[in-house]
Amino acid sequence: MLGKTANGLFWMYRHLERAENISRLVETGQRIALTRLESSDGEWLSIMQTAGVADGYLSRHDEVTKEAAIDWMLRSKDNPSSVLSAISAARQNARLVRTALTHDVWEAMNRCYMQVRERLARKVNERDLPAVIDMIKQHTALVRGTTQGTMLRNDIFNFARIGTYLERADNIARILDVKYYVLLPSVNSVGSSIDNVQWETILRSVSARGGYRMVHGNQACSVDIARFLILDRRMPRSLKFSISKIRDNLDYLASDYGLRHPCHAQVDTLVRRFMSHDIDSIFEYGLHEYLQDILAALAALGHQIEIDYRFYE
Repeated sequence: MLGKTANGLFWMYRHLERAENISRLVETGQRIALTRLESSDGEWLSIMQTAGVADGYLSRHDEVTKEAAIDWMLRSKDNPSSVLSAISAARQNARLVRTALTHDVWEAMNRCYMQVRERLARKVNERDLPAVIDMIKQHTALVRGTTQGTMLRNDIFNFARIGTYLERADNIARILDVKYYVLLPSVNSVGSSIDNVQWETILRSVSARGGYRMVHGNQACSVDIARFLILDRRMPRSLKFSISKIRDNLDYLASDYGLRHPCHAQVDTLVRRFMSHDIDSIFEYGLHEYLQDILAALAALGHQIEIDYRFYE
């Protein structure tokens, strides 16, 4: 496979996953704000910091407001990680690798782009926000579904999956960090009803509430929720599930090409370092510090994957 084809697939699916994750962060910010006794527009700075888009926003705006923050994250063309920018980038990459995709995947991607562009052509008011976010999640899921159902399980599929799960792991680490470290009102709120409501909001934001209840019942507990979203290998948006899929698909590539690269050793180290501890050890170390370490490791892994596979002919 040409390096630019591998790169196009990798980034098509990263951007697609990013678009959905940004929309989920907006939804999470909206839900968490509703649980605060004294809500402030300034809380949206924390949401943008989580998404990694705060610096760009502050360079163009004098103050943080809810309306401007949501618009920046959903539709601003000046924000390369906005939903609209990410979907546009995913479609552009899909065009570059058109011959590597099935007809169904291309059609789903194109339809996703057209629908998102139409709905985000103007600012989204608060009343329409839930419907717009649902639309984004549905169309990105359709692209993933057609990929899962129609693509040959070869190196093309592996690069698509690596891009998806690298972005997903990054997102779940960020969304957990913004809850535990930034959005919690105070240490005194830990274990309170507002704390539990916010943790349950995190479950909803990653479509994990039903799965959590199957495993842990109806009682929302911060430790159990963190364990579920970090270490449960059955939960498709957990860190452990996502990182294991990255490793699996890198292993498939190594088998296909008969060659292992530094990224293979890097992902093995990541699994040993972060996925071999229980939740009590993670909390003892510090959840914020743990998540920040994972984010740095994931960024380094993504960079190494691009280096290792850029020159395949």
